[in-house]
Amino acid sequence: MRRARAQTRTVYVNSYGGVWESSWRKAFFDPFTTQTKIAVKTVPGVSFAKLKAQVQARNYEWDVVNIGDSEYQQAMTEGLLEPVDKPAAKVDELPPQMVRDYGIVSYSLGTNLVFRKDKFPTGGPQSWADFWDVAKFPGPRCLGDHSFTCLAFALIADGVPKDKLYPMDIDRAFRKMNEIKPHIKVWWREGSQSQQLIRDAEVDMIGMWSARAVDLIADKVPLEVVWNGAEIFTSNLIVPKGDPNAKTAWEFCNFVAQAKPQADFAMLLPYGPANPGARALMPEWRLRQTPAWPENEKAGFRHDATWLGPRLASIRERWSQWLTT
Repeated sequence: MRRARAQTRTVYVNSYGGVWESSWRKAFFDPFTTQTKIAVKTVPGVSFAKLKAQVQARNYEWDVVNIGDSEYQQAMTEGLLEPVDKPAAKVDELPPQMVRDYGIVSYSLGTNLVFRKDKFPTGGPQSWADFWDVAKFPGPRCLGDHSFTCLAFALIADGVPKDKLYPMDIDRAFRKMNEIKPHIKVWWREGSQSQQLIRDAEVDMIGMWSARAVDLIADKVPLEVVWNGAEIFTSNLIVPKGDPNAKTAWEFCNFVAQAKPQADFAMLLPYGPANPGARALMPEWRLRQTPAWPENEKAGFRHDATWLGPRLASIRERWSQWLTT
C-alpha cells in the first residue's frame, strides 16, 4: 500500500541513521521545513535492492536517497531514476557541475583505514597492505559489507596501483580477500555500527567512512584516520522513477545543494561539500578533515563508475556467495 500522506506536504528521505541523520536534521531537514512548510520524515535502511523493489512495485516508501557514483550508474542502466525536474530543483541557481541528468551531486565521502592509537602505541597500519599484514599488525579487524569497496582495497593491498584498478581483476581481488577473511570479526552494514565497533574497541582497525571516524575523534576516541588508499566517492541525490511526490522531492534536493546548508552539514559531520560556495564558508581545519581537501583526494582513489555500474549486480551476487561460504 502507498503510505498515507498528510494534508501538509511531506518529503520522505531514505536515511543512513545515527549521526548522519541527526546532522542532516540540523543542517537540512529543520531549516527546509521552516523555509517551505514542507515536513521531512526519514525511512531507515539504505539499500539498492529497496530502490529497485519500490520502482518495480510502484510502491514508494521514500522519495529521496543519496547514492554513490557507481550505484547511480547502475540505477541509470536499470532505468530506476526519475529525471531531474529542472524547474522544481531550480537548477539554474546551482553550480552546473552539481546537476546531472538523474541526480544532484551532494557531497564527497571517504572510506578510510582507521585504527585505535592505543592499540598501536608505536605506530599503526598506514596502508591496505598493512591492514592485510596480520603478523606485523595483529588484532581483530573489520570491513564493511560493501563488495566493490573491499575488492578495490584488496587489489591495492596486493600491489595494484590505485590508478590501475580498472578494469578490475575480480578473480585476483577475491583471492586476496580470501587471505583476510578469517581475520575479519564483523562485516558492518550501518555507519553507526562501524562507529560502535571501533569506539568499544571490539576491533583494533577498520575500514569506515572518514566522517564517522572524525566524529568519534571529536568525542575523544583515540583514532587515526589514514588517507593513503582511501576510497573517495561522490554521492548523488536521486528520486526513484515514477515517484508521485517527485516535484516536492526535487525542491528538497535544491535546498540540500545550497552553499550555506552544505557548509552547516560539513561542520557537523565532515563530508566534502559539492557546492564550492560551501567550502568558502568553512574554516581550513575542517576542510582538512574532508575528502574535499586536495591532499586527501590525491592520496585516495576513485572508482570507474562507467565500468563498474553495469557489472555491480553480478559482483554483488558473487560477493554474497563468497561471504556465506
